[in-house]
Amino acid sequence: MSIAPLLRVGGVAHALAECQPRTVVAVIIQWRGRIALFKRSQSVGHDRGLWHCITGYLEPGTTPEGQALTELREETGLTENDLTDFRQGTPLLLPDKQGNPWLVHTFTAVTRRRRLTINDEHDTFRWTAPSKIRRFSNRVTWLDQVLEAAPVPPDQHGTGS
Repeated sequence: MSIAPLLRVGGVAHALAECQPRTVVAVIIQWRGRIALFKRSQSVGHDRGLWHCITGYLEPGTTPEGQALTELREETGLTENDLTDFRQGTPLLLPDKQGNPWLVHTFTAVTRRRRLTINDEHDTFRWTAPSKIRRFSNRVTWLDQVLEAAPVPPDQHGTGS
């Protein structure tokens, strides 16, 4: 009799053999207390036309933090020099529409730059107050959970939500 290894996410243990999640990073970008939302373009394979945060698959041999910084650079033009704060949040284990598990490493990046240089994964982006994100009815279903799991830097507490 063998014991399946466990994956702990948010204090809950899951049998790894049952899960085998795909691993991704999700980065919330803040500027002056506002959150950047990105509208996915038609050139991507999923979530077309939906509002999103910055995401990417965790590449083999890369740390979640390193992948998050790579995705920021590729999708927004932001580098570590543009960030005033960068923090890892609580990892999430979320099911997709088919019930397949995804392990999501959450991050918050606070930038001093208002202007972002988006790549072809996005049509546009908008800065919005955290309290107004629910007005974006065509956002990905998991965005609210990522926003809750991403850390709020000390100087940002009390702004908006």
